[in-house]
Amino acid sequence: MTNPQADYDSPWKEALEIYFTDFMAFFFPQAYADIYWSQGYEFLDTELQQVVRDAELGRRRVDKLVKVWRQNGEETWVLIHIEVQSKVDANFAERMYVYNYRLFDRYRRQVASLAVLADEQVSWRPQSYGYEIWGARVSLRFPTVKLLDYEAQWQSLEQSTNPFAVIIMAHLKAQATRRNPEGRLEWKLSLVRGLYERGYSRENILELFRLIEWMMVLPEELQFGFEETLSRYEEERRMPFITPIERRGIRKGIVQNSRENVIEVLETRFETVPSSIAESINNLEDSAVLKQLLKRAITISSLEEFQQAIAQLTSQEESETA
Repeated sequence: MTNPQADYDSPWKEALEIYFTDFMAFFFPQAYADIYWSQGYEFLDTELQQVVRDAELGRRRVDKLVKVWRQNGEETWVLIHIEVQSKVDANFAERMYVYNYRLFDRYRRQVASLAVLADEQVSWRPQSYGYEIWGARVSLRFPTVKLLDYEAQWQSLEQSTNPFAVIIMAHLKAQATRRNPEGRLEWKLSLVRGLYERGYSRENILELFRLIEWMMVLPEELQFGFEETLSRYEEERRMPFITPIERRGIRKGIVQNSRENVIEVLETRFETVPSSIAESINNLEDSAVLKQLLKRAITISSLEEFQQAIAQLTSQEESETA
């Protein structure tokens, strides 16, 4: 028995949108201290999507562009990039540079590029891009944080009330238990129990539970045991924060988000998606199939090929369950 393929991109994207101030405070405290939070902030998804499409550098699901104001009153754009992959990407630093200068060129705004490296390669730590020719030099340096470094700070993560401490732990343990379903079950139960013990509000418990559920996917037979154990724990503690109906709703919401991600990538690459393809995607219930289609959407050369990929993957699923 192996674990279903985990989705890291979507929960990180959601976490950034829900807990942006906590994200900046946890990972980039110097920048956090310089931002005038009372002025608010604004996500600039349309602006970033246009730059990504023009740059023709492929799909980058966890990029976020946010408008903030500094303590001195200046408007600044913050480009957040989270790289979630299992191997080194030789083009990562160049991509950071390209996004930065394209945003400045198009909108004439100062852009702070920040990166979170969520891969599993200890030595891969890109921090700059540049080149020099005939005395002319261009370069970009960008702050990065490496999630693997937090393995050595596990006790601090357990004591922190910042939501991203929980998200980091879920991410690292999802990676570590990829081929160990029973181990993932134990860590998932431990992390969810910890939500109750940290003093979070019911709203935060529900949000973080949803993100953990998204990252730490279990085989169906173990998921059933997880839900039974959690129900007993809530009864013993008299803390019925997550009802069975809410759990089912969360799982349905994860599938719906996976559908939307596939359609969004296709729209980014091909601008419009035929209603027949959108309907086929929205009829899918298997998150593993949707994950495969998301990968195909990134690299497929045409919508016709993508339609064939849907038919191929769904027929495989039907034959496996027959």
